[in-house]
Amino acid sequence: MNILFIINDKQLHKPMYLLICNLAVVDILYTSSASPTMIGVLVAGVKTISYVPCFIGMFAFHLGGIMEMFALSIMAFDRLIAISCPFKYHSYLTNVRTLVLTYILWIVACGIMSGISATLLPLPHCYSKLKYSFCEYAAIMRTTCVDPTPYFNLVTIIMFFLIFFTFAFICLSYILIIFFVKLSSNNNKRKMGSTCLSHLVVVTCYYCPVFILIVLTRMGVVLTLEARHGLMIGKILGPCLVNPFMYCLRTKEIRCKIFGIFRNS
Repeated sequence: MNILFIINDKQLHKPMYLLICNLAVVDILYTSSASPTMIGVLVAGVKTISYVPCFIGMFAFHLGGIMEMFALSIMAFDRLIAISCPFKYHSYLTNVRTLVLTYILWIVACGIMSGISATLLPLPHCYSKLKYSFCEYAAIMRTTCVDPTPYFNLVTIIMFFLIFFTFAFICLSYILIIFFVKLSSNNNKRKMGSTCLSHLVVVTCYYCPVFILIVLTRMGVVLTLEARHGLMIGKILGPCLVNPFMYCLRTKEIRCKIFGIFRNS
């Protein structure tokens, strides 16, 4: 619905709404790549899947996860520019520059996933039964006949740097935002706080399950398969369920458009 509103209304063809549209596309990719297999495993009890569809699902799932981090980072940057340079915002961040930056992030994410996927392709596969609830890197690696430890270590390092740098970038953006908000009037403070609240809720929903999983693992806590499934499901479905409602109901232009449809009907 967000995508349709933004595409059909030329008044919404602005950097912030283009980024919301990009986030909606990422959410669709992220959930649709994992949910069908997850439903089959957890509800129907079907735990076997052919290699090629599972591999494609794994690529799409992790691509969605990487792009979710990139999308949240670029949206934090957008809010920083809007608050720190409100009068020059549209000259600094034009629609063309927003689209080019978004395309670059998609290309980078595809490149990262291509490198990760290349580590799986030459490995021999001995099992067709999924140990986990959907097709992810760990699930496919568990179907191989090799020692998975070095491959897990490689992917852990890559994901650590992605999570660390994106989260650090978002935190740095909000530190600067807080600095500029303190210099503003009370009316502007409320407006800026309302503008950033939606993004903060989405960031919290995405990174909290990730950090809980990382902290528990680093502390040596051995999670049961059910507990791991619960955290992974929260990490996948939580942000994707929250995002559309937050950006529908807390974005004035989209909210007014929705209410207008109901009033006219």
